[in-house]
Amino acid sequence: MNNPVGTSDLSAQMRALSVYNMWISRMIYVAAKLGIADLIEEGPRSSEDLAASLGVDAGALHRMLRALSGAGVFAELPERRFGSTPLGATLRTGAPGSMRDFILLFGGDVYARAWLDLLSSVKSGKTAVEHVFGAPLYPYLAGHPEDAELFDKAMTSFTYVDTNAVAARYDFSSFRTVVDVGGGHGSLLIAVAERNTELRGILFDQPHILEGARARIAASTSAARCEVVAGNFFEAVPSADVHMLKHIICNWDDDAAIRILKCCHRALPPGGRILVIESVIGLSAPAELLDVHLLTVVGGRMRSEQEHRDLLDAAGFRLTRLLPTDVGLQHVVVEGTRAS
Repeated sequence: MNNPVGTSDLSAQMRALSVYNMWISRMIYVAAKLGIADLIEEGPRSSEDLAASLGVDAGALHRMLRALSGAGVFAELPERRFGSTPLGATLRTGAPGSMRDFILLFGGDVYARAWLDLLSSVKSGKTAVEHVFGAPLYPYLAGHPEDAELFDKAMTSFTYVDTNAVAARYDFSSFRTVVDVGGGHGSLLIAVAERNTELRGILFDQPHILEGARARIAASTSAARCEVVAGNFFEAVPSADVHMLKHIICNWDDDAAIRILKCCHRALPPGGRILVIESVIGLSAPAELLDVHLLTVVGGRMRSEQEHRDLLDAAGFRLTRLLPTDVGLQHVVVEGTRAS
């Protein structure tokens, strides 16, 4: 016989209704899409004034902004006005530390539809992206330039949150050359090179990604010591003393991850270092949630310390230490040393 839920279980019921978090995230997406944070950057404005600027329904906008104020995204003020908060400021376009592009990616068509199809991933163990769109994420993005541009911008803004923490956490002083493998627009490489003025840097990624990186490298104070090299990390990577792979290994299954690591092994000298930089299950608070996201979107996975050790062993490395950071997604610098 089924037992009815008693009043003492109301807190459990409310936790079961955490679906409201989805409502909040959807409202944050709409606010980011409309550019609300940009419109109130100079000071509070009424919902009617904002609605007139945006061409949307004033009553509906007011109700959404009121709900978001309850969640701390905006500040509700007298006379139906709304102002900014530290949380809401992260939705501003182009601001240092802005999460707007990241939110637009996660709330946009590709990721949102994939997450709505999570059931297919749980049933099959395969990505929902492929089930919904008929292709894995990266081939899909290659054929959809607008989505690809948003993805690149989101990854760049996402990286901004923790690059300085990673650059400060690891001692690069004993190295001459570092390669940022799959380094995107170069945020991590720039942060590392600017803190280590004797270090030479190489940004390595696919040609179409590097198109957006050259100007950023050229504008950095370390431009004279950094170069951009195009290629495929499944085939070969540039030689160096140390390779950094941030948000790379987690995007692939074990077989593909080992192939990437073996390419790095061939390009490193004996005793050379490899730095796998990502959240680690058991050490990073959001790692388990990110693991399900990777299952749904790219088919990769977050790994435990032992799973990282096994991957490194299979590629000819020895795991030597783990250096946690305490910002952003609590990334861990997983250091491996080339065994022979």
